[in-house]
Amino acid sequence: QVQLVESGGGLVQAGGSLRLSCAASGRTVSSYAVAWFRQPPGKDREFVATISGWSGSATYYADSVKARFTISRDNGKNTAYLQMNSLKPEDTAVYYCAARAYSGIANNDRDYHYWGQGTQVTVSS
Repeated sequence: QVQLVESGGGLVQAGGSLRLSCAASGRTVSSYAVAWFRQPPGKDREFVATISGWSGSATYYADSVKARFTISRDNGKNTAYLQMNSLKPEDTAVYYCAARAYSGIANNDRDYHYWGQGTQVTVSS
């Protein structure tokens, strides 16, 4: 079984940056695709970014975060990251890390088998 723990959330002013981490335990997830989703207050969960397993050569982003957010992974640390720059108030949400037992990327939450508990990101205007 895979456990995922997010960290790095917090309160930041608009225009600022945060880096979220997603640490996996229970087994190595080098071959697993990893994604970030978020749930803004009062809204449904939405896709943010995904990275393929192994080398992470394939990535895909939601249009709303493209060019501002960067997803990456460090297989040696069994950890994935989401670097968030130029943050906007509309980025305020609970951010979730997810992993799927396949290396290919996917942007549908139903394709992911393991989930973290979430970390709150609040962007003030």
